[in-house]
Amino acid sequence: METPGRLLPPHFYDMEKIQRTRDELEVGDQDVFIVTFPKSGTHWMVEIVSLIYSKGDPTWVKSSPMWKRSACVEINYAVEMVKDKAKPRLFTSHLPIHLFPKAYFTSKAKMIYVARNPRDIITSLYHFQRQLPFCQTLFSFEQIIESFLQGNPVLGSWFDHIKGWLPMRDSEKFLFFTYEELIQDLKASVEKICHFLGKELSEEEISSVLKNASFPVMKKHILENKEPMPLENMEPFKVKIMRKGESVVSGIGGSIGRCSTSPPAS
Repeated sequence: METPGRLLPPHFYDMEKIQRTRDELEVGDQDVFIVTFPKSGTHWMVEIVSLIYSKGDPTWVKSSPMWKRSACVEINYAVEMVKDKAKPRLFTSHLPIHLFPKAYFTSKAKMIYVARNPRDIITSLYHFQRQLPFCQTLFSFEQIIESFLQGNPVLGSWFDHIKGWLPMRDSEKFLFFTYEELIQDLKASVEKICHFLGKELSEEEISSVLKNASFPVMKKHILENKEPMPLENMEPFKVKIMRKGESVVSGIGGSIGRCSTSPPAS
């Protein structure tokens, strides 16, 4: 895959497999999907939902990596991994709506969509790609900004991604969140997600979710878990999935036209 502006190689994405998954993935009514554009808070939301399902008990999130708890629909190994997994299942995806598994739309499965200000996405993409052994020197900060504005980053345009999924907001099985909401009031966000998923947690359990979904604790859990994601034809490698977890603006409406063209600090 040598499409200009793509930040991830075919070790991660195979369009033929994505299209097959779109047509063949069986979706259960109790399944839950977390959908984001890359670098928009995917891991944070997976940790929150995982902790809600475990009633605040951190054992699951500490002992099992995210890719095992929540299979990414478009990654090469995902469909095989979940084939025999008991329902309900938790999935993540960065797919735009036109590539998403068709069975979701005729099921009662629920979806949480997380959006993030694109200025923060660009910064996060820049630092993330610098860790990848196959593209450390391929993209400067200026190139990533230009690629983003042209709609060429991973899986296409952020603008089209948001535009495609927003019409789902009126569906009772779709919950739209912003990364900034999670930062501003995590407790209210957790309670809203609990209500959406039909989960009743005690105040003590909510407090445990909040503690274990805090950025420092999540980062510690991820760093402690050494099990690498299985990638075809590729040696395992470790990257820092979570860096700072900050937002430079209060919402997703900030103009990316005001982005600095100087690389942000590490």
